[in-house]
Amino acid sequence: MKCTYEEYVKIFKALSDETRLRIVGMLSDTELCACKILESFNITQPTLSYHMKILCNSGLVNGRRDGAWMKYTINREKLEAIREFINNLGTAKIPDQNENCC
Repeated sequence: MKCTYEEYVKIFKALSDETRLRIVGMLSDTELCACKILESFNITQPTLSYHMKILCNSGLVNGRRDGAWMKYTINREKLEAIREFINNLGTAKIPDQNENCC
């Protein structure tokens, strides 16, 4: 999967906040309910919703409703696209901007 620069900008902006970066770290190997994420921070539920909306809109995190709960996971394809982009910085392998993410 390759992304446009516009899509990379959304991802990097989402990761530029300490709380969101910590959330991504928490989700790196498991699915978590919003209530479990909230327990790890000294923030309100609306603030968590704000951060999760940014992460989901960037495509880096997937959210799914499970009854009354929201559960979140990392979008592994997006994460791999970021890895590839960073690994190719400074080389001639930067993605063509005509290719879009899945």
